[in-house]
Amino acid sequence: MSQVKLNIIANFAGKAWTALMSLAFIPLYLKFLGIEAYGLIGFFATLQALFGLLDLGLSSTLNRELARYSAQQGTGQKMRDLVRTLETIYWGMAILISVMVISLAPFIAEYWIKAENLSVETVQQSVVLLGIAIAFQWPLSFYSGGLMGLQRQALYNVLSSGLATLRGVGAVLILWLVSPTIEAFFTWQVVISLLSTALIALALWHSLPKGKRTAHFDKQLLHSIWRFAAGMTAISVITLLLVQLDKILLSALLPLKMFGYYTLASVAAAALSMFVGPIFTALFPKFSQLVALNDKKELTALYHRSCQLMSVVILPAALVLAMFSYEVMLLWTGDPITAKNTYWLVSLLVIGNALNGLMNLPYGLQLAYGWTKLAFYTNVVAVLLLVPMLIVMVHYYDAIGAAIVWVTLNAGYVLISLQIMHHRLLKGEQWRWYREDVGLPLVATLVVAGLGRWLLPADMSVSTTVAYIVGVSLATLIVTAMVTPQVRVWIKHYFYRWRIAYDS
Repeated sequence: MSQVKLNIIANFAGKAWTALMSLAFIPLYLKFLGIEAYGLIGFFATLQALFGLLDLGLSSTLNRELARYSAQQGTGQKMRDLVRTLETIYWGMAILISVMVISLAPFIAEYWIKAENLSVETVQQSVVLLGIAIAFQWPLSFYSGGLMGLQRQALYNVLSSGLATLRGVGAVLILWLVSPTIEAFFTWQVVISLLSTALIALALWHSLPKGKRTAHFDKQLLHSIWRFAAGMTAISVITLLLVQLDKILLSALLPLKMFGYYTLASVAAAALSMFVGPIFTALFPKFSQLVALNDKKELTALYHRSCQLMSVVILPAALVLAMFSYEVMLLWTGDPITAKNTYWLVSLLVIGNALNGLMNLPYGLQLAYGWTKLAFYTNVVAVLLLVPMLIVMVHYYDAIGAAIVWVTLNAGYVLISLQIMHHRLLKGEQWRWYREDVGLPLVATLVVAGLGRWLLPADMSVSTTVAYIVGVSLATLIVTAMVTPQVRVWIKHYFYRWRIAYDS
């Protein structure tokens, strides 16, 4: 089995388990804490993403550089020095984050968060704790990026799966046996965040090739990577503004309870990342290596194969969830009121996430070439056009307006940005992308999932509803896979090998 296939399998298993742990415990969080306190957990997630602005492109830079160095001989010492150099900067930023959040805690509790049942003191204490937790959790993406660049993705997924289990189980036990309060929840987040980052950091350092001396801070290495890192920083700043602006505005404009509903819908829609992330994570280092080797033919073939796989993986899941959002939210939360307040949000957000997921591999190809300007300027234009639209839509349509803007943003990427990217890097290949990589699987998914929605019986039991949605999902996945050229070839190939092995 090739390294890429092994990484994809490991990433899917790890991401699926991590997502399962995240989703499985949310109904228990709601039971112990209530929807308003869960809104604070959503605010915690928003702050985590917002402080990604201070990443300075270092995680993606480390991923790319370690992948490139691993294709060369005698670069062990340089790799260790690079990790030490960027690690020093990263932890400095982590301290800055902690100080910033703790200092702003009184203002956030008094003037930003609109709590109805939680006291200002409770909110302020929670913000202080989440500031500490974010500081410990934040460097995790840096060390994870290093392991991904080294293609130690199986190791990373084993560790992350175990830590995700410990995070969820520990939080529930704390709320159940110690104290059912939001302060207790965030105290556990501080502990588990520190443990997670420490273990992943140790795994990265253990995986690096041996050097001739102890790793140290090297300014020269910064000079060699600053252009790519600066480009990634610019992209990250604009992208995070686009992705998180809805939550930032809604956290201030909506009551904490309604923001909790939007957060819940966002989490449900974000489950799609369990399908997107593993493929991107496995393919990006390989893209970088092929670019370094100047193997354009193999790069083009791998690009189309992986884009078709991405479509087959995410489109059935996204459209089935969008079409059965009410049933899924009711099954998940067990609360008709929650399902009623979230299902339209889930449908819109998951469609936006699917469009975004389709753009992940084209974006990865741009990064593999070190070309960051397109993503930056595209996102700048998107901010200038869509931020006013977002403010207006939220004002008139509340959370639904923000979800509509998210769909619009990602549709623009697919229709406009993709054309520019292919014209420079893979000229003429965009039509194959639209036709084979995405078009065929999209049509198949719409037909089968739409038929399943139309034929949905009324007044089914819980078990029958689950079985029906699972059946529609499997049928949609199978048909979509069979009409997608490269995936169909893979299925026939593995079926043929299985028959040969069985007959022998």
